[in-house]
Amino acid sequence: MADKRENTVLSIRGMSKSFGRNRVLDHINLEVKSGTVMGLMGENGAGKSTMMKCLFGTYQKDEGNIFLDGREVSFSGPKDALENGIAMVHQELNQCLDRNVVDNLFLGRYPCNSMGVVDEGRMRKEASELFRKLGMTVNLTQSMRHMSVSQRQMCEIAKAISYNSKVIVLDEPTSSLTVQEVDKLFEMMRMLKKQDIALIYISHKMDEIFEICDEISVLRDGNLVMTKSADNTDMNELIAAMVGRSLDNRFPPVDNVPKDTILSVQHLSTKFEPHLQDITFDVKEGEIFGLYGLVGAGRTELLETIFGVRTRAAGHVYFNGHLMNFGSAKEAMEHGFAMITEERKANGLFLKGDLTFNTTIANLPQYKSGVALSDTKMVNATAKEIKVMHTKCMGPEDMISSLSGGNQQKVIFGKWLERSPQLFMMDEPTRGIDVGAKYEIYELIINMAKLGKTIIVVSSEMPEILGITNRIGVMSNGRLSGIVNTAETTQEELLRLSAKYL
Repeated sequence: MADKRENTVLSIRGMSKSFGRNRVLDHINLEVKSGTVMGLMGENGAGKSTMMKCLFGTYQKDEGNIFLDGREVSFSGPKDALENGIAMVHQELNQCLDRNVVDNLFLGRYPCNSMGVVDEGRMRKEASELFRKLGMTVNLTQSMRHMSVSQRQMCEIAKAISYNSKVIVLDEPTSSLTVQEVDKLFEMMRMLKKQDIALIYISHKMDEIFEICDEISVLRDGNLVMTKSADNTDMNELIAAMVGRSLDNRFPPVDNVPKDTILSVQHLSTKFEPHLQDITFDVKEGEIFGLYGLVGAGRTELLETIFGVRTRAAGHVYFNGHLMNFGSAKEAMEHGFAMITEERKANGLFLKGDLTFNTTIANLPQYKSGVALSDTKMVNATAKEIKVMHTKCMGPEDMISSLSGGNQQKVIFGKWLERSPQLFMMDEPTRGIDVGAKYEIYELIINMAKLGKTIIVVSSEMPEILGITNRIGVMSNGRLSGIVNTAETTQEELLRLSAKYL
């Protein structure tokens, strides 16, 4: 009897897609077997998202065929794909935040009773049974808005599973999950494999790819350049396939020299949950200060409070010896503060604008000629940042929504660099960015510090926080549980401090 794992459930043959003269996919051939996890890797802009959008009918492919269980298919859109057995969990979650868990789970397919009325009892019962099978504890009546990003993501994965899908695509599913939640996700994935469900796992995290994937495929510049068993390749070969060159080191040397204390945070607390409690620390001029901790520990809330977008209950912030208790982000920006947010699509970008709009929006007075804005100055500034950041695009007039996630992040960096900030706060700045682009951003951060800029960076990736910082503050349940010198600490110490107040 043939091994079910050898049965091809999804076959993509000769898929091509162009936008104008730009060929994004060039005759892609990919096979995914039932009961396996296919890792899909590639730099931002390599074609991963375009290939998935062609698969789900969001884009219409120019050439090629798609076969599901040996039957040729061509979906009219994601809903059509979902109803035919292919589901996708997106990195950027699209949920009705003011509705509860059950409503989001059954969105677009509410069951009705014999009277034609939505059967809410049946919905709650089926949702409860689904989460029980998945080993997940969820408050079914809680609105999505009041859940953490990680909880919302796990609900989206449960929704995909509820469709009895044959193929589930997971796009950067662990970007906002704790170590424990990643373990739970992988446990769920192994359970789905045993049910002969095929999974396509899109990620930039090498360690996860090797832990969970059976096969790995790599896209580069719209071409499928490698497909291998995970057991027959290694990290160096993957990096070389992705970027077309080898990276001898994952991180540039951290050779900045911090000077005297420039930022002093004293006894900072917040009014609303999650509460920050009596946070005190100093950061030096030209220093890269990392903030580590589990999801929900209060790292983002700390940055938001310093930046003036979260209400303080007590405490003070001093910069260059001056009191800086900001009441708004505008006030913080006027004093040389900048902040890259974790959720770039929610509060970092204007998705209906082009690159020029998104690059210049935070610094409009600089581009005036007389009383009017100068299009020429704005376009030139955008072109400069595209070059500095190595952003993959056709030009300043491109819509920001047409760029890959990593290239969108580069535009956000460029926007803030146009303001020449003195203190740059970054919340997960390399989230969803490929290994080659990460290295470029690490170089940018270190070079900024060498020029005297002060950096505070939040990261959930242990190697990253250890690879690019001078010191690390560890958050635990709203408190600062310790500050360590990066060169002298260990992963074990960071984990111990992150669990100190749990």
